[in-house]
Amino acid sequence: MRVFANVIAPRVGVSSPASNPSSVVLPDPDAPTMARLAPFGTSRFTSVRMSMRPSGPSTLLLTSAALISTSASLLMRYCFLFVLLIFTATFARADERPVLVLGDSLSAAYHIDADAGWVALLAQRLKNSHPPIAVVNASISGETTAGGLARLPALLTQHKPGTVVVELGANDGLRGLPLDQIRTNLDAIIKTSRDAGAKVVLLGIELPVNYGTQYRAGLRDMYRDAAKEFNAPLVPFLLDGVALDPKLMQDDGLHPLATGEPKVLENVWPTLQIVVGAK
Repeated sequence: MRVFANVIAPRVGVSSPASNPSSVVLPDPDAPTMARLAPFGTSRFTSVRMSMRPSGPSTLLLTSAALISTSASLLMRYCFLFVLLIFTATFARADERPVLVLGDSLSAAYHIDADAGWVALLAQRLKNSHPPIAVVNASISGETTAGGLARLPALLTQHKPGTVVVELGANDGLRGLPLDQIRTNLDAIIKTSRDAGAKVVLLGIELPVNYGTQYRAGLRDMYRDAAKEFNAPLVPFLLDGVALDPKLMQDDGLHPLATGEPKVLENVWPTLQIVVGAK
């Protein structure tokens, strides 16, 4: 049996040496080679950007960090919105709590129909406002700052007002009580109201001219100084535009007629409306 060789011999040809060595064309290598004698020439064929790009795992880490940063930012934003909603809702509820008027005969509809007094007119206006707000009139004819202070804790517990309107001091002044004593009571009323979570609005009064310039000015300054110290809204003179108009005042010269009560409300309303947020 004849056996054939499995080796194929190359064709035998005739070659001649190159006449010029630079014309010799060498084949490309089968694999990358490292330049040893000409690094500059090698670097021309190598992209610089390749050495600047991060490797695969580094790129993954950067992407994860970006995702974590974005998620944290969104979480903080949602938390802020949530807190803002709670804050807004809390104050909205506070505005809907009753308004408590702590006053004397000037707020108790003295010698006129109760429905004609400025507090009753205020109650009607706030009932129709948005949101509707109830009004509690705790005013008593002849009341003083000391009497109002004594009654206040029980009123706060019972009615839980959002705003306390303080209209006291006229009877103290008519009795000639020391101004520092009146101021001490007034400060205690403000602090007690605020400790119960209520805002306070002060209504100032003026005494008749026969009480003397110094005492009248001192009482006026007392309301102003208390409002400044406690940063409380102040209506400087409750009966502004009413007290000096005989057509709007009763014969005693101290209390308004029913026809003067709407003007009294208009003196109070711009300040109170802002405090309770009524529309």
